[in-house]
Amino acid sequence: MVAAIGVFTLVGCADGVKFVQEHENGGVVVYPFRADQGSLLSSFRQEALALMQEKCGTRSYTIVREGEAQGRTRVVSPIEGQVDVIQERRWGIQFQCE
Repeated sequence: MVAAIGVFTLVGCADGVKFVQEHENGGVVVYPFRADQGSLLSSFRQEALALMQEKCGTRSYTIVREGEAQGRTRVVSPIEGQVDVIQERRWGIQFQCE
C-alpha cells in the first residue's frame, strides 16, 4: 500500500514546471499542485519563479495574472491488474519582464 502511494505521488507531479507560452518579454509558466497543499505552498512554485527570473535576466518581472490552469486526467497502473485515475491540477502564472 505504501509503495502504491509513493508511485502515485511521483507520477502525479511528473511534469514539473514548464513554459506553455513564451515570448520575448515574458510568458506563461505552469506547475502542478496538490489540492491539500494549495498552489502557493507547492514546492514547484519556487521553481516557476526562478524560471521567470531566468527568462527576464537582470530585469525584474511583473505577474500579470495567475490562477488554476487546465489540468489533466491520467490513468496509471502502478500494480499489475490495478488501475488508478489521477487528476492533476496545474497553476499558471502569466508574467511580463520589465
